[in-house]
Amino acid sequence: MKKNIFLLHALTALLLVACNKYDVHNTDEQVGNSRVTHFPVLTLKGDQYMLVSLGTTFMDPGITAKEGPADIAYTTSGSVNSNAEGIYTLTYTAVNKDGFPASIVRTVIVYSTESGAAANDLSGTYVRSSNGVASTWSKIGPGVYLVLNPGGAPGFTTKAIVFNPAGSTIHMPSQSIDDGSTMTTSDEVYTVGSPTKYVWRILNPGYGPGLRTFVKQ
Repeated sequence: MKKNIFLLHALTALLLVACNKYDVHNTDEQVGNSRVTHFPVLTLKGDQYMLVSLGTTFMDPGITAKEGPADIAYTTSGSVNSNAEGIYTLTYTAVNKDGFPASIVRTVIVYSTESGAAANDLSGTYVRSSNGVASTWSKIGPGVYLVLNPGGAPGFTTKAIVFNPAGSTIHMPSQSIDDGSTMTTSDEVYTVGSPTKYVWRILNPGYGPGLRTFVKQ
């Protein structure tokens, strides 16, 4: 009987040791025996697309960079020349303490628009005449438009900035698009009438060289 009681105490002691050894303590920084990695979370201050009138000063509002609840440092690549019309990209990058990076991008648009064109509104849906695919224009500033699928290509979600600097003149300044390549246009003609339409060539390696015609719906 005493032998059985001794064995029972011994087994209980072993179980207590085992339970203590494998106790799971979950916190914001640890789950069990594993340390938690907080990936960088980046948030733009200000808008993703920022407009700057030619010759005025651009002030970069920056971002917030967090690793968990803590602020972390970030770097900015790219620059803006507010004395030259164009599309500029600023890329913000932060790295957490485990070496994992994250990036976020802002587009800065330096524009110069005559008063008549500033009053225009070319917003709307335009359909490419050769295939019926839509391209959508949204006015985001005086003479500045964000255009979805500027090439009228099936299944594409590319976005680009287009200028209407004077009268009915349109032009896509050279800019980096979502696949990392550069896009611009040539031979642009915008015609107001019945119907309103425009033609242009998309200059980008992923697009053919032909003129593309779009009719406003």
